[in-house]
Amino acid sequence: MNNWNLENKFALVTGGSKGIGNAIIKELSDLGATVLFLARDEENNQRVLSTIGNEKLNALAGDVTNNDFRKKVNAWVEDNWGKLDILVNNAGINIRKPSIEYTPDEYQRVLNVNLIAPFELIKELYPLLKKSGHASIINIASVAGSMDAQTGAPYGMSKAGIIQLSRSLAAEWASSRIRVNAISPWFTETPATSGLLSNQERLAAIIARTPEKRVAKDVEIAAAVAFLAMDKSSYITGQNIIVDGGATSSIL
Repeated sequence: MNNWNLENKFALVTGGSKGIGNAIIKELSDLGATVLFLARDEENNQRVLSTIGNEKLNALAGDVTNNDFRKKVNAWVEDNWGKLDILVNNAGINIRKPSIEYTPDEYQRVLNVNLIAPFELIKELYPLLKKSGHASIINIASVAGSMDAQTGAPYGMSKAGIIQLSRSLAAEWASSRIRVNAISPWFTETPATSGLLSNQERLAAIIARTPEKRVAKDVEIAAAVAFLAMDKSSYITGQNIIVDGGATSSIL
């Protein structure tokens, strides 16, 4: 616990090819972790690997909502590492529209990717996390899981669920020496939010609501993930760390 690094740690990150997930894999790798990231596009995964150029970085292409793929991930980790120290559930989607306009397929897809798949992946990897002896699960939630952020009801539902899942598992799995926390970002500059943030009226409203008077950078979310991944944070579990530039501390 004397060093602020992730040397000799094995980390798995879902949705690691772009946005916050890409910032996370870079941060964990820079701190010395051996990282496996998951994303659906094999060609893009290879581009990420070559761009970062870290021999400790690995990738698997697939959809985390698919049970067979989750089993493949589990087998890869077991065969190559034998344990798992860090799991970051970052993969997520959103469909923004009024609630009455969602089809069942649309909101089920949001819930499957954002909530059900992380829960199933966590369960699949539990034996390998337990073998770590000091594992850390970090679930990427959202401020929308705690308050209305005008992002669509199913997205908020899914993120509220992942926050509560983090609390429940933290209590249930403490005896297995597995910590579980959530991180809730406010609006962050990523490819997924580029369309929304390009709306100048919407951006102005977000900035006016934020004491820091700006949206977040993806590296700022990644830094919070890295801290929770470290043994330095060994007494922090069951928490929802809000990274929001002060937005939820102000009513204006």
